[in-house]
Amino acid sequence: MQSVKTGLIGCGNISSVYLKNTSMFTSFAIVQCADLDVERARERAEEFNIARYGTVADLLDNPEIELVINLTTPHVHAQISRAILEAGKHVYSEKPLAVLLQDGEDIVQMARERNLRVGVAPDTVLGAGIQTCRQLIDSGEIGTPVAATAFMMSHGHEHWHPDPAFYYQVGGGPMFDMGPYYLSALVTLLGPVRRVTGSTSIAFPERTITSSPKAGEVISVETPTHIAGVMDFHTGAIGTIVTSFDVWSEGLPCIEVYGTRGTLSVPDPNRFSGPVRILRPGSKVWDNIPITYGYNENSRGLGVADMAAAIQTGRPHRANAEMAYHVLELMHGFHIASDEGRHYELVSTCSRPLPMDEDGGVS
Repeated sequence: MQSVKTGLIGCGNISSVYLKNTSMFTSFAIVQCADLDVERARERAEEFNIARYGTVADLLDNPEIELVINLTTPHVHAQISRAILEAGKHVYSEKPLAVLLQDGEDIVQMARERNLRVGVAPDTVLGAGIQTCRQLIDSGEIGTPVAATAFMMSHGHEHWHPDPAFYYQVGGGPMFDMGPYYLSALVTLLGPVRRVTGSTSIAFPERTITSSPKAGEVISVETPTHIAGVMDFHTGAIGTIVTSFDVWSEGLPCIEVYGTRGTLSVPDPNRFSGPVRILRPGSKVWDNIPITYGYNENSRGLGVADMAAAIQTGRPHRANAEMAYHVLELMHGFHIASDEGRHYELVSTCSRPLPMDEDGGVS
């Protein structure tokens, strides 16, 4: 089976791990890269031995390319993904699917009308850690899930990121920045959500950058930086999520799932690995569970590989647009519920993606 010829748009920092990891997979091959800054595209092409580089228009005009990876900044995800679909190519986008709900809906509808596929990060949910957790839940190791918690707590990015202003603008904040990892993991493990409520706040209206090269610049915070949400899953389980850039320290788990026969400790959903642990009734000691699935290391690009293999075989791909749109609506739902003082009923739904095969699942 031939590799799906793939282009890459957006040659910033995150592109390097995608390009490095292509050697792990045979289902796709990156043959061209593009960026608004053509010089940056040239540098990436030379670094990773890509035969062709240039403008976005040149890449989209290349008839050999079937699939395009969209690694642009979030506020232009929708614009670039639409252009890719209009060019008749499948698209795999970094998270989130879009910033605005309407843009996300438009992308899903456009792909459906053109019989094209949309894939969306994170693909960490396809890695060894989350897949092991899913198998444990599906096999009844903790009984019936009744609740879950998820926490992503930090003091933000201005003390280490070279250009942190985006994280405090609309489309940023801790929920839109990191929420997709946590929410995609919860949907993978527990299924879709029917309604949410939430509270949001901004503890620090201004942030002073202390990292180079913009140390001393002041950022005006335009989006909530502490979001507490509650989710009612269709299964009846209740989930709690807190994402924050407003805390100095914390000692909370990333994700825990509470079942009728035990508690499952889920690893960091921003990573592919473990550890995975279960605390059983009557015990005060966590059992360490062996990781039984492939892709235990940093495997970003796994979602692209799975999507490319699915295109070739006709099966559904796992990191798909329906789940990504459901996650996007969840994130908006917490903010809407807080602003309007009510529960927000989800319009979208999705299926849990197919589990990965224990031997890896894609080529």
